[in-house]
Amino acid sequence: MRGLQVAYGGTRVLHGIDLDFAPGSFTALLGSSGCGKTTLLRSLSGFVPVEAGSIVVGGRDIAGLPPEKRGMAMVFQSYALWPHMTVLQNIGYGLKLRGRSKAEIAAKVGEMLSFLGLAGYENRKVTALSGGQRQRVALGRALAIDPGILLLDEPLSNLDAKIRMTMRHEIRAIQQRLGLTAVHVTHDREEAMTMADRLVIMQAGRIAQVGTPEEVYDRPASAFVANFMGAENVLPLSIARSGAQAAVAAGEARATLADAAAAALPSGEALGYFRDDVASLGALDAPAASGDLLVPGVIAARAYPGGIYRYKVEAAGRQITVDDAGRHELGTKVGLRIPLQRLHIFPATEAGIAA
Repeated sequence: MRGLQVAYGGTRVLHGIDLDFAPGSFTALLGSSGCGKTTLLRSLSGFVPVEAGSIVVGGRDIAGLPPEKRGMAMVFQSYALWPHMTVLQNIGYGLKLRGRSKAEIAAKVGEMLSFLGLAGYENRKVTALSGGQRQRVALGRALAIDPGILLLDEPLSNLDAKIRMTMRHEIRAIQQRLGLTAVHVTHDREEAMTMADRLVIMQAGRIAQVGTPEEVYDRPASAFVANFMGAENVLPLSIARSGAQAAVAAGEARATLADAAAAALPSGEALGYFRDDVASLGALDAPAASGDLLVPGVIAARAYPGGIYRYKVEAAGRQITVDDAGRHELGTKVGLRIPLQRLHIFPATEAGIAA
């Protein structure tokens, strides 16, 4: 995709997207509602017209072609199955539109049913199937036409949690077995990370970061990405650089970093983003290890989701969420121990929109 722009009416939704998809890759388009990820997928499929830019597949620009001429197949969020048709008729629908004979259709559908664990269901109406079975039928219909590119528009969002977990692995295994290039839209971070080998994080019609799940999770490129990928705790910081060292302060708490770790930090006012499992709770007078901030706080709320306690701690003028194994009573004064190396730190001016 090069310079892709899409508008609805007079409102620009995609602002010049440049993106490559390697053959055989599984890419997840991830972002909050309204970020443009579904529009991007639908522009790929041909269901949304492109205002400007190109979509090149195998050296050929397909941006002006109708959906059926693009060599792609799409699995919709709603499955979009025909309720009056049998499983066989639904899976074979795309082949029928392409003028295949009844014998060819029956053979291909039989192959798909066996492949998807639905053998023996060919004469059932789709209305008599479970959610997971309907999902497999929708997938079978997409795969029956032998597409080179498979597009997935939040196909698991209507399934319950247990079936959704199973289908994640099934779709990924099918994609790898067939060598398909897959593009998957989701708002579920865990789903994207477990299924895809590459994430595209979108923000307001633009790409915020592209990388492997590990790269995006561990090394977010911006405050927005850090926050979106689960680092929802925000700690105001003040950073003073001096030679190869950097002194970091959070209110009265102080810590120092040196060499490469210090060089990577911004100077002046900053915000540090971190996940619930990064900080730990202890006594206020406990010695802080080198490179750790020990921020005074008060326990404001406690919950027990299982295995650990989840606390809301009032600290540094913020409410911080902390997972900790120990049980602490409400109102207890604690020391919030935060390793600087595990903070995602950005200048306060840049991070303000995500804070």
